Amino acid sequence: QVQLVESGGGLVQAGGSLRLSCAASGMLFSVNSMGWYRQAPGKQRELVATITSDGSTNYGDSVKGRFTISRDNAKNTVYLEMNSLKPEDTAVYYCNAEIVSLLKRPSGSWGQGTQVTVSS
Repeated sequence: QVQLVESGGGLVQAGGSLRLSCAASGMLFSVNSMGWYRQAPGKQRELVATITSDGSTNYGDSVKGRFTISRDNAKNTVYLEMNSLKPEDTAVYYCNAEIVSLLKRPSGSWGQGTQVTVSS
């Protein structure tokens, strides 16, 4: 069974920074794309950023220029560096990954979510 374990959320003042991590562990062959999504109360889950296994990135418009996604393929880990945080960044942040099983079958997987709260 594959798990995505997130860490790094918390409370920060506006203008501050946080770094999120998400590690995939368990019986897997490889990890294709990895990414972060977020969901604020009363809102739909939205894209924050994604990164492919060869390092190509994609960002949601609201975080471009402030957030940076990266990954360590050897550790099956994805990171999200968040700078210049705003109160509107407050949300539960979810890690997402396309996991390739030992049978070479890809499937999507979600982490449990980590709360990020930005105070004004």
